[in-house]
Amino acid sequence: MTVTVVRHIVAGPEAAAFAERLSKQVAGHIDRLETSADSIDFAFSTALLALQAHCVADPEAANLETWEAAVNAMQLGTALFAVTGGSEGTVECRINGSVRTIPVIGPQPYADAGNWLLAFWLAVICREQERMTQLCQIPLEQLRSPGGEYEEFFYHWVDVQQTYWLRRPGLVEKLIAAIETSNPETANTVPRDMLQGLLYPPINLFYHFVRKHEEGFSPALVEALNLHKAYWTQNEERAVDIDGAVALGPLAMACLAYDGKLPIGVESDFVPKYLLEHGWLGEFPT
Repeated sequence: MTVTVVRHIVAGPEAAAFAERLSKQVAGHIDRLETSADSIDFAFSTALLALQAHCVADPEAANLETWEAAVNAMQLGTALFAVTGGSEGTVECRINGSVRTIPVIGPQPYADAGNWLLAFWLAVICREQERMTQLCQIPLEQLRSPGGEYEEFFYHWVDVQQTYWLRRPGLVEKLIAAIETSNPETANTVPRDMLQGLLYPPINLFYHFVRKHEEGFSPALVEALNLHKAYWTQNEERAVDIDGAVALGPLAMACLAYDGKLPIGVESDFVPKYLLEHGWLGEFPT
């Protein structure tokens, strides 16, 4: 039996035009990177917004433009860590259809665990295994925010995904640590609604995935999407924010499960069909 989780955001008459305008802004930011990468964090955040906007206008992600938006966001996410991972020289990054030579800018505060999670999830969604490997080779200490912005469970969660993908030892122990440190009593500087609605559900989904829990994954995905929806509809301001259009963390975990042949008995615009099922995979170089 397939369960449907209805998304709270519906496309208005200007949705497609808005998404296209954002994509043009992203293209402009990308073209300027070879001159200066100082604004790559803004380019990445704009690309994420463009992806969400395209998924509002195109709920199943059936259009090529939506896949291109996903790929651009993914490519900018990995480029962000490439240009901040050294102190000099240049790096070559394929973004928006071209290989670009981008100057290295050295460590930056935004090359942190939060953006790492977004970049890795995008690479999972786009099935970009080489980029997943590159991201997983970044040392945890390099991702620590100088101001201590993130609770410890963020780093445990990053460590879990790096350990899984690179097949390092200790996955079970690290997953237990991520679950325990994401408890509201421990991660007490994070707003409880954010912790329970957005941050913990992907960890729980990963737990079901690595256990190959066929009967448990779909109910956990339904719960994750309902929690995502509850968070983004808690007030009027959130309800109209397109950042809530796609549940990136649950979508990435669902992509792992789909590729691992676990049944996905859930349909929802929060996890667009053709991103989940990689309908555009291989259509152009990524």
